Amino acid sequence: MFYRLWVDAAPSAQGITDVHEPTLELFLVPEAERAGLVIVCPGGAYRGRANHEGYPIARWLNEIGISAAVLHYRVYPYQYPVPLIDGQRAVRLARHHAAEWGIRPDRIATLGFSAGGHLVSTLGTRFDSGDAEARDPIDRQSSRPDALVMCYPVITFTEPYTHNGSVTAQLGEEPSEEQRQMLSSELQVTASTPPSFLWHTAEDTAVPPENSMLFATALSRHRVPFELHIYEQGAHGVGLSHAVPDTAQWTVQCERWLRRMGYASANAATE
Repeated sequence: MFYRLWVDAAPSAQGITDVHEPTLELFLVPEAERAGLVIVCPGGAYRGRANHEGYPIARWLNEIGISAAVLHYRVYPYQYPVPLIDGQRAVRLARHHAAEWGIRPDRIATLGFSAGGHLVSTLGTRFDSGDAEARDPIDRQSSRPDALVMCYPVITFTEPYTHNGSVTAQLGEEPSEEQRQMLSSELQVTASTPPSFLWHTAEDTAVPPENSMLFATALSRHRVPFELHIYEQGAHGVGLSHAVPDTAQWTVQCERWLRRMGYASANAATE
């Protein structure tokens, strides 16, 4: 089930085809099992959206009794703040439709891989409570996710640990240091940043594990609850990690965390 994020043209839209129209694709579990919703943001260096980090993740979440939605956010040539605006709108949309979808409006999480993880970290550090006077009722909703899951995320836009492809796609060829710091999520964490689950691999050379470590350190400094796992094996982009059994344990640990956070009902499937 697809939902357009905006009924009319999306803000800053450069055309009218699907490429220019961000959508949220919904995968609900049976009504009796519904509790929270996890919005999935695939990676792709802000130049694409990796298929193996979208639908397979939604299916996995459904298998463990958690409703999911895949966010088809806009990527290059769209640049900051367009992906962020799409992500914020997706959270507002889910919260607005919570009663209709049978989910809890205070259990809207975001989960992202690589650049999608950067989008998730940005959603968790650059949010608002909504505009109570907005004509569009969706815009009256808060854009703050209730929890964040970040999988080998790009976090920092500063050297030496950044992923330059993501930086260029978002900010252009010669971003200023001020712009880089603005989108370095470890510098934007506050006590209001949502509880977070992060994982990375030590072998990741494309997006070094220091990215997750930097964000976890910032969360710790502000006393925000978090869980961090650094697995030994696995290159960047391993997704569900079926080919790397030890690293594939991230799904087990993430499921436990999401259950503790209230994203699966008592009626949902167990491990």
